[in-house]
Amino acid sequence: MSLLRRTEALGALALATAGGLCVVELRHVWRRGSAREAAHAGRYRQAGRAATRETIAVVREGYHAAPPRENTVFNMLVAFLTTFGATRGVTHMIRAGSGPFRNLAIGRWRIHHFVPGILIAFLAGGVSIGLRHEELDKWLALPFGGGVALVLDETALLLELDDVYWSEEGIVSVQAALAATALLASLGLAVRLVRRGEPYVLSAPDATIVRPTSGADRIPLTS
Repeated sequence: MSLLRRTEALGALALATAGGLCVVELRHVWRRGSAREAAHAGRYRQAGRAATRETIAVVREGYHAAPPRENTVFNMLVAFLTTFGATRGVTHMIRAGSGPFRNLAIGRWRIHHFVPGILIAFLAGGVSIGLRHEELDKWLALPFGGGVALVLDETALLLELDDVYWSEEGIVSVQAALAATALLASLGLAVRLVRRGEPYVLSAPDATIVRPTSGADRIPLTS
């Protein structure tokens, strides 16, 4: 498989996992929120605005109500995507010679952005391991995700041991970032599924597990 086809496949996978979660939630809000009535009345633009507004509100409230584990994965994904996109934009500006950004050099060494990325991820991960505090972990996930993005954005350079960022070989960095996006989105979904299933199994280890026929009939097990 060619580099371009592999990149397209990874991009489709990242879009399906990350974007798919957003589409599912938007559809759920559309069916249960005020957008449904507006759509039945033929006011589709109003329905779209209502669904978008309510989806944002659901995400905001869900973020505050979600356990730290889910927020940690979400923050890591957001920080990764934001940093990767910003880094690509800054490096493009540097290459074009526009904007205030320039290559950083110390003496005869040119400092590539994977260097601060390693330091940031190492410090955030080290603090998280040392303190073992779930509430703090969700904030440490932000620098950790950003640091990992800085490193993966130069995967091709680290593999080739040459500055191939803008060459054909440099597409490997994009592939690595897309694969990481799909992995983080899948991890977020897995954490959410496990979290939702815990009350029906772990709360009553000696009870018989009764599988509900629908979400509305789901009742947590009791001892």
